[in-house]
Amino acid sequence: MQHGGSPKSSDVFQILADDYAREILVAADQGPMTAKALSEECDASLTTIYRRVSTLKDLELIEERHTVDSDGSHRSEFETALEGLHVDLTDGKLSLTMETRDELADNFTALWGDLRGEN
Repeated sequence: MQHGGSPKSSDVFQILADDYAREILVAADQGPMTAKALSEECDASLTTIYRRVSTLKDLELIEERHTVDSDGSHRSEFETALEGLHVDLTDGKLSLTMETRDELADNFTALWGDLRGEN
């Protein structure tokens, strides 16, 4: 697996072939969820959830947020970062383009600035 830089298409295809990984992405798309909540939602062990979440984070498909509860305890919540995935077949080669929520927010901000004449 590639670290630092864009994820490799083959790694993304491989993780998306996994049922649990897809279930985690769908569940965490509804809003931030703890590993325990994902475990219950996906009917998977915590070990399975943590393994898949680790890979999904490495591939920039899911984000981890650290929160502090009112009682002072720390916990992690996970939310899907993937907004769109496009596969193109051109000249005998498959290429993968991913859009994340952060990229879409940045694009909207830039567009809004352009409309207002700020850029």
